[in-house]
Amino acid sequence: MPPMQSSKVSRWDQHGREHTVHVSRSGMQRALVCETCGWRRGTQFLPWLKAEEHLVEAHQADVDPTAGSVT
Repeated sequence: MPPMQSSKVSRWDQHGREHTVHVSRSGMQRALVCETCGWRRGTQFLPWLKAEEHLVEAHQADVDPTAGSVT
């Protein structure tokens, strides 16, 4: 069995609070877990997109902290 791999998707809400969904992978299956509310979901496809959708819908967190600013 391959080792468990993980990453995360983080977004900020309009109040400057960070919300994070952890994406864990074991083989083809991925598990999504929200740090803020405990939401969990298993998926095979597009886990990062589903994590982003949850952050926007549940927490109104749509500001990407990794996006560069345009000057």
